[in-house]
Amino acid sequence: MPDTSEPSTTPSTGVPSSKWVVIAVVLGATLMPLNSTMIAVALPEVTDDLGITVSRSAWLVTAYLVALASLLPLTGDLADRFGRRRMILSGLALFGIASIGAAVSPDFETLLVFRVLQAISGSMVLPAGWAVIREVVPEHRRAYAFGLMGSMIGLSAGAGPPIGGLLTELAGWRGIFYVNIPVVASALLLGWRVLPRTRQREGAGAQFDYAGAVLLPIVLSGLAGVLMAIGLDAPWALVGTGAAAVAGGAVLLAFIETRATSPVLQPRLFRIRAFTAAAGGVAFSNMAMYVTLLAVPLMLTARRGYTTLEIGLVLMALSIASLVVSPVAGRFADRLGRRTPTVLGLAISTAAAFPLALEGSEISVPILVVTLVVFGIGFGIANPGMQTGAIEAAPADRTAAASGVFSTSRYFGSIVGSAILAGLMGANRADVSGIEGVFILALVASAIALISVIGMAARKPGESSPEHAGSTVVAGG
Repeated sequence: MPDTSEPSTTPSTGVPSSKWVVIAVVLGATLMPLNSTMIAVALPEVTDDLGITVSRSAWLVTAYLVALASLLPLTGDLADRFGRRRMILSGLALFGIASIGAAVSPDFETLLVFRVLQAISGSMVLPAGWAVIREVVPEHRRAYAFGLMGSMIGLSAGAGPPIGGLLTELAGWRGIFYVNIPVVASALLLGWRVLPRTRQREGAGAQFDYAGAVLLPIVLSGLAGVLMAIGLDAPWALVGTGAAAVAGGAVLLAFIETRATSPVLQPRLFRIRAFTAAAGGVAFSNMAMYVTLLAVPLMLTARRGYTTLEIGLVLMALSIASLVVSPVAGRFADRLGRRTPTVLGLAISTAAAFPLALEGSEISVPILVVTLVVFGIGFGIANPGMQTGAIEAAPADRTAAASGVFSTSRYFGSIVGSAILAGLMGANRADVSGIEGVFILALVASAIALISVIGMAARKPGESSPEHAGSTVVAGG
């Protein structure tokens, strides 16, 4: 049944309800990036405590990203069909359960299962949240709202390492999962009161794309496995067989998705140049950022003398810089168009990647911190325009689906980056001989992202807007 009941009331503070909606969405959305990076500084302790190799522990990151990337388009489409509020609240509740399960896991296999469950529940929150913001925020302020949300997501991603380091030192690695509970509870309580309700989209009863939903995670997992195998010098016969299987699966997936009534990946979106340019930009820029966030803790740990908290504080330089500039960049994108700040930001992040690529594992900590700050500034400038441009390129009744596909592009870059990093770094976390290759990868990925976003639309708000009537807002701001 469509979710068409009356709206929840706005807290009696005189603040417009749209602001409370944004706050509720941001609270829920920060859980996914926080749990994506918080585990980075805890991996060495997880490795020792559970008696596993670095390469195996990397699947706690890669499996999480694969599940997110696979499910975001699907959950986005389901949110468009059956209600974004319902999807957000259900996802938050499930995320809390998964976090408790991960915290009490007795072995690696159980922990991996609950990490995947975290990703499944997180995928229910993100695309629906972006769609809700598009619903309630006027177009001339939308990039600012997306910039604010993006900056908070960036802050949570960057705050993950220091928070994870502090919790690991105080309570062990299990503490990084318990910390989710109060955030989940707060987001649920506020979301229950203020999230708007939308009518069921026309065509919501279209046949479900079971084949695409099953095949997408298999292809992404296979790709991650092949990349890891290459870095670990696996036999080329095995690598070749795996690569051929992945390629075949990708071709089959493309064939299925172009013929499905309501496909998981929404291939029609990639016929829109502005959407494709933004999706390519976020995929490669996130690859650059992610491999850097994961490689720096391993590099500093191998040097000895650095605590997990100190390593986390070094990484936080990136997120603080991004937090400061993202809302300002959002206003910039609202006034001058989505493409200009995106191109400028990725040009800055590409320039910042040069010192890492040149110095490699010999880079000094002061230069490393400065590099991360400039990196963060570039990403902070680029992200609001890139996210807004992608979502605005889609019809309004497909907003959550477009957000899901865009987010999959983001996490696809993370999956490829983390898989390559695991292969380059090898099984011994004290061996950082592959770090130079990791930082060169960050530079190349950032440069490709810059080239991609040049194809974004330069339209300013109000000029030939692609807004379409579709998902009708019944209530809420």
